[in-house]
This record gives sequence, structure tokens and C-alpha cells, in this order.
Amino acid sequence: MGKFCQSCGMPMDKDPGHGGTEKDDVKSTLYCSYCYLDGEFTQSDFTAQQKQVFCIEKMKEQGWPGWLAWLFTRNIPKLKRWQK
Repeated sequence: MGKFCQSCGMPMDKDPGHGGTEKDDVKSTLYCSYCYLDGEFTQSDFTAQQKQVFCIEKMKEQGWPGWLAWLFTRNIPKLKRWQK
């Protein structure tokens, strides 16, 4: 399994679902279960910047300081999902 989700940047070993799923139920090695289910992105209409804001807000809800949430999400636009 990859080291980080290539959509949100979360460490894959922290994913409670142990990876997203492909259409045939095979575990994804690139994307976490929050970002990718049944072969599709859960927020397929998001831009990288929208994903970053979404992740920052989720982390803040979990008690992370805003600056630290930003630090951990700042590389989202560089992840594989967001490359053109």
C-alpha cells in the first residue's frame, strides 16, 4: 500500500478502511476509503483547493489547530489525483 492517499494526503496506515475500493471490491493502493469507493472519488467534483479546504475543516473538527491542518494539507495539489 502507498504511503499517503494520493487524493487527500492522509497516511494510508491511518485509514480505518485500509484503502478505498475499486469497482470489483479490490482495495486501492493509491486512495483512502474516505476519498475513493467503488472505483469512484467520493467528491468527484472537487478541485484540489476545495479538497484542501475540506480536509482542513475536518481536521479542525477533530481538534487540530488550523495552522497544523494547513501544514499537513498544503501538498494536496501535488498529489497524483490532481495532476493533469
